[in-house]
This record gives sequence, C-alpha cells and structure tokens, in this order.
Amino acid sequence: MTITMIALLAAAGFFAGAVNAIAGGGTFLVFGAMTLAGIPPIVANATSAIVQFPGYVTSTLAYRDEISSRWRSAIVLVVVSIIGSTGGALLLLALDNRSFHLIVPWLLAAATLIFAAGPWLRPAGSAERPAGSPLSVVSQFLNSIYGGFFGAGMGVMMLAVLGLTTGGSYHHLNALKNMLAMTIASVAIVVFIGGGVIAWPETIVMMPAGALGGYSGVWLARRVPQVILRWCVIVVGAALTVYYFAKA
Repeated sequence: MTITMIALLAAAGFFAGAVNAIAGGGTFLVFGAMTLAGIPPIVANATSAIVQFPGYVTSTLAYRDEISSRWRSAIVLVVVSIIGSTGGALLLLALDNRSFHLIVPWLLAAATLIFAAGPWLRPAGSAERPAGSPLSVVSQFLNSIYGGFFGAGMGVMMLAVLGLTTGGSYHHLNALKNMLAMTIASVAIVVFIGGGVIAWPETIVMMPAGALGGYSGVWLARRVPQVILRWCVIVVGAALTVYYFAKA
C-alpha cells in the first residue's frame, strides 16, 4: 500500500467509527475506501465488519450510563442479534464475488435511501417501553440478518425500529443500537475469519482509527449538529451506488 492509500484507509476508518456512533452509515465509507484499494466486494464487505468493530465497542463504552439503565430488557435483543447475524454472515459466504457484485448496487441504493430518510423514520422522544416485546424481537432479528450479510444502513434501520418498538430518548436508543451493532459485528467477524475472507493489511490500518472515531463520535453526537456528517455519508453512498451499477 502507498502512503496515500494508508492515509485514505485510516481516514475512512476514523469517520466510519464516528458516523456509526452518531447514527450509522460507516459501512459506506469503509466499503468505498476498500473498493478504491482494489479489494474484491465480498472481502471488502467482510473486512468492514472487523474494521468497524472497535468503533462499536468504544461508542458503546462511551454510552455506558445509558446502557446500564436498560441492559436487562435488551438481553433478548442481543440473543436474537447473535442468531440473525450468524445466518446473514453464512449467507454472504455462500455467494461468490460475481453474484455478490451483482446485488451490491441494489443493496447500496436501498441503504442510501434508508439512510437519507433516517430523520423521518426515527421517532423522537417517544414513551419508553420494554426492549423485549415480540415486535422488537422480530424486527431486530431481520435487522441482524441484514447486518451480518451486508450492514450498510443497518444502524439507521435499527434506530428507526427501536424508536418504534421500544421508545425512549435519542441517546438511549443510540446506546442500545451501538450495543446491538457491536454484537452483530462480533458474530459476523467470527464467521468471516473462519471463512478466510478478511483483508488483514487494510484491517490493521483501519481498526485503530475506527476505535478512535467511535469514541469521538459520541462526543460529537452530544455537541455537534449531525447534518454535515449525514450528508457526507449520503454522497458517498450515492457515489458507490452509481459506481457499482456502472460496473455491473
């Protein structure tokens, strides 16, 4: 890797960790950077899970006060996230790069639209309800399958669903989302490492930056308007969608 590529990958890792901590969308940045580095799509997608994992951990730790008040009711969501993400990751490994390449633009297009619609999908300040209701369990199971398989836009979808099914303040919802995303990523990582589809040199460059970005993102989420980062992610998602449709 050149110095320029190392800098690009590190920057993508940092900003991916930051935007994941705020709402979601880091996969767009990581996947895009690895695409520029010439990584095959399945490997790029699998590597993005391990690259973003430290950011999920640090952002979850930064939200430890919000999580400590709701962790008991969230246990069932953690369990279904483990089951669903295992299935999604195994489904990815069952495809070849050509098959995955054909569906990537459609996944990116859908995820970009969902991410762009995030502020309208996410209820704010709704009454808090137990996190283990049947509706929240089924919804999180479907989200975790998608997260294990691809993951772009997963955070936005989880925020929307958690807002509808469990309620609570934005920061409580975001804390729960980060913890569940960490669970989904950790399971997918085990499957992907076992499948031998991780690009380790790129991972080593991006993981520390992602961890720093994850912790910094919670600081930004508490203090800085989110519109600029949101639009950056939307632009990246749209550009990747066009790029992969052109290559399909």
